[in-house]
Amino acid sequence: MNTRTAATLIILSILLAGGVPLTQGNSSGKHNAGSSGCNCHGGATGAISATHNFPAEYNPSTSSYSITVGFNGGNGGSGGGFSLQVSAGTLSNAGSNMKISGSSATHSGSAGTSWTFQWSPPASGTGDVSVNFAVMNANLASGNNGDAWSTTSFTIPELADVDTDGDGFNDGEDAFPNDPNEWNDSDGDGVGDNADQFPNDSTETTDTDGDGVGDNGDAFPNDSTETTDADGDGVGDNADAFPNDSSETVDTDGDGVGDNGDAFPNDSTETTDTDGDGVGDNADVFPDDASETVDTDGDGVGDNADAFPNDATETLDSDGDGVGDNSDWAVNDASESADTDGDMVGDNADMFPNDENETIDSDGDGVGDNGDVFPNDALETIDSDLDGVGDNSDVFPNDSSETMDSDLDGVGDNADWAPNNSNETQDSDGDMVGDNADAFPNDANETLDTDGDGVGDIAQAAAEAAAAKQKEEDEQRRNMIIIAVVAVIITALGVTMFLRKRGASSQPAVKEYGYNDSLVQPTNEPVVEAAPSQLQILNQWTDESGYTWRKMSDGSHHYWDGNDWVKHS
Repeated sequence: MNTRTAATLIILSILLAGGVPLTQGNSSGKHNAGSSGCNCHGGATGAISATHNFPAEYNPSTSSYSITVGFNGGNGGSGGGFSLQVSAGTLSNAGSNMKISGSSATHSGSAGTSWTFQWSPPASGTGDVSVNFAVMNANLASGNNGDAWSTTSFTIPELADVDTDGDGFNDGEDAFPNDPNEWNDSDGDGVGDNADQFPNDSTETTDTDGDGVGDNGDAFPNDSTETTDADGDGVGDNADAFPNDSSETVDTDGDGVGDNGDAFPNDSTETTDTDGDGVGDNADVFPDDASETVDTDGDGVGDNADAFPNDATETLDSDGDGVGDNSDWAVNDASESADTDGDMVGDNADMFPNDENETIDSDGDGVGDNGDVFPNDALETIDSDLDGVGDNSDVFPNDSSETMDSDLDGVGDNADWAPNNSNETQDSDGDMVGDNADAFPNDANETLDTDGDGVGDIAQAAAEAAAAKQKEEDEQRRNMIIIAVVAVIITALGVTMFLRKRGASSQPAVKEYGYNDSLVQPTNEPVVEAAPSQLQILNQWTDESGYTWRKMSDGSHHYWDGNDWVKHS
């Protein structure tokens, strides 16, 4: 650092130091400065004077004195402070803006101008107590300048042996040093024994009505006949019929219940009307029910609410049918009251009230639906064979496979081959001809024996056809032989003639033979046509519907449709 810089710092330091006051005020207070005062504050001491209310002399038996200190005069500033110390006794209970430390008290802030605390005097025999007290009024401006302060010191002597009231008792022994008529207060109630009618009772001093009970304890201090009002109702216990009940004082009817609480104050048999129905509880069977007072049948339900007031077994009739709920099977159904058979259906709605298994007869046939196999059919009730057809309609009620016999031949339609033909029931051989009409019921190839020779017409026709065929074949062979012979002869003749006429210029014409199908007349009538040699007609008949049938040698059946033979599939 050079010399110029160092010199500059020194000068600045001197200037800064010159701007700070040499002394500072103690805004947070200062203990034990009561005699030295507030030297840090400027101002004349004569401009302010301290104020206090310390006693002129202290009584060691006094527990404490409430002390307030402050000042008069000053500079009119809004701030202040103080410092005070006592030589004996104890300081306590610091008020606002102050604090206490041992025997010293001082301000704790600059806002106060008066301060309060407690001083408890020292024990008897301590003697004088010295008090040093400094007070200051701050203007709270211009630093410490212009503030005013002063100090004061005083002595508080211990109470001496004097008799201020001249009653012969020194003030130290006189409980009332300023009252010549009193010097003792045995009960410590603040009233001297001479004026205290109860000198040993700190709670009493006078007995205005002379009844021996002090006014404080006498509820009626001006009535010598009363002293207590235990229930506090304003009526003395002597005159109060209910001294411990503040709500009662009189019992007109002498029933032990006060008139205020007695709903019937002039009736010794009644005291309460709990439900307010005008009938006392003693006479009211229902003291808590304003709607009831009497129970004629003694069933616990009042006559007003009892639908059957003279019947102890009934009280309600919920459905209004005239039958009490206890006896009514259907308490909420006015149309029912009993269920005789116990089937949960009332007798009125039950078509079978004495039969627990039945309630309804839908078809009105006299048989209940549960037992009626056909509950909606008045003509039927039973189905013995369980075939779904009632016995009345079932021709075969015990045969579940049959219900009808259309041709009344005693055989059910299901088993009857011809259900509409009373002459037939079976076709054993399945040839579409009933056994009764079939000469050969077990031979599907035969049905007729026209000549009664025991041989079926088909077999007989076949035999005859075979014989005829054989005959025809024999004739054809004979004719073929003849033709062959003739052909040979003709051929021979032809050759001969050819040879004879060889070289002729013309030949004889050959005659043509033909078939004129216009000569065939059509017909709509059934015609027994010549079947191929491999298919023959075994039988032909007409059925009940007028159809003509044929049975062929291959086992097939054909019928005539008016124009042609049609094979039956």
